[in-house]
Amino acid sequence: MQQIFDLMPFRDGASWNLAISGYANYGSSTDAIGVYKLMLKDAAMNLNHITFSTMLILCSICRWMDLGRQIHGQIVKFGFWSYVFVGSPLLDMYAKLGLIFDAKRYYDEMPERNVVICNTMIIGLLQRGMVEESKRLFHGLKERDSISWTTMISGLMQNGMEREAVDMFKEIRLAGFTMDQFTFGSVLTACGSLLALGEGKQIHAYVIRTDHKDNVFVGSALVDMYPKCKSIKSAETVFKRMTQKNVVSWTAMLVGYGQNGFSEEAVKIFFEMQRNGVEPDDFTLGISNALVTLYGKCGSMEDSYQLFVEMNTRDEVSWTALLTGYAQFEKANETIDLIERMLAIGLKPDGVIFIGVLSACSRAGLVEKGLQYFESMIKEHGIMPIPDHYTCIIDLLGPAGRLEKARNFINKMACHPDVVGWVTLLSSCRVRGDMEIGKSAADSLIELEPQKPASYVLLSSLYAAKGKRNEVALLRRGMTDKRVRI
Repeated sequence: MQQIFDLMPFRDGASWNLAISGYANYGSSTDAIGVYKLMLKDAAMNLNHITFSTMLILCSICRWMDLGRQIHGQIVKFGFWSYVFVGSPLLDMYAKLGLIFDAKRYYDEMPERNVVICNTMIIGLLQRGMVEESKRLFHGLKERDSISWTTMISGLMQNGMEREAVDMFKEIRLAGFTMDQFTFGSVLTACGSLLALGEGKQIHAYVIRTDHKDNVFVGSALVDMYPKCKSIKSAETVFKRMTQKNVVSWTAMLVGYGQNGFSEEAVKIFFEMQRNGVEPDDFTLGISNALVTLYGKCGSMEDSYQLFVEMNTRDEVSWTALLTGYAQFEKANETIDLIERMLAIGLKPDGVIFIGVLSACSRAGLVEKGLQYFESMIKEHGIMPIPDHYTCIIDLLGPAGRLEKARNFINKMACHPDVVGWVTLLSSCRVRGDMEIGKSAADSLIELEPQKPASYVLLSSLYAAKGKRNEVALLRRGMTDKRVRI
């Protein structure tokens, strides 16, 4: 582009503007600024409303506050400050950069305002949460169009004023303005938040009468509204009749089933979505991961795995959800197989993943395997252990009778075990009858929780198993003196 521009023997305003917008559209913002500055220097007579409008939009997108202020000064200098075509993007830039009072001051100083300028100012005020100011401006307008009404309805809803949004929708109907997909989308969202099923149904009827029933945006809003109002059958009807569906439509139906406790239907709709080749967005993926987790927590690991397999897109959370389920229900082989598959495809496991893996190894008695994963977690993946990891290793070594190794492991820990860690070791000592390590673990546990009876009971059981009645009596006397109650 630069070569063509440089070779042009004559450059008029259109040429300069085309170069600026071309660079801006292709993401070369710095080059766009370079052309603009060159134009200021060599061809200021060619500056026009298109030049300034393009640069203001670019400043707004790139969040260039200082440059935006400079361009505002140049707009005044070259006599374009009263142009409506320049005023709207200037107001929009100030509002999006958080300079709403600069926008308001410029708006108040404008000698002429049309409905576009006014709508831009209302949008800026609503985006900054200045609802009362926007309402005063709206009600003071001599001229309003459909965008004015839709902007207010959407802004009221986004600022938590759903009831006012619905009431304003009734006003727009009485005023006879044409409504578009954004008007319906906003007011239906407000009805869902209010659980206003009756009003939602009335708006649905109006959607049909105004021939918006086949609009995918409006249809998705209806599918979202009905489940929030506990009318899942109505949502199903709308969804099935939609001639076009996008990821928002499918996600709304999936979430609707989940919100109303229809987990099986949610899974079915997810599978159908996958079969239709609809790629999930981040929100849909989050719902899918939640379902994998839900099935896992309920012990339905086959369903959890089936849902995981059917997912066209998976992230680390998907893998974590399935692996945690396997670990929870002591499916050590499946847990280990899953982390190995993760590693094979280049996914980086996090600390939660390793808690699941170490826990599975512990429950299955895979001592060496567990120790290998613990070492790998630190050395290969750079994850610093937290108390949960340490407790898993103590639980891995203790039941296997490797109490001395467990004690040595504790002595080398970067931090002391928490209550769960000491209870785990003490329980293993009681089972194995190891008085020395058990006494040490009990003393450490009593130091952490002197008023909790668990340590005393476990140590008393260990003494009793060894026939040490005097120690049992002394321990119970100590509990009485410390007022520890069982």
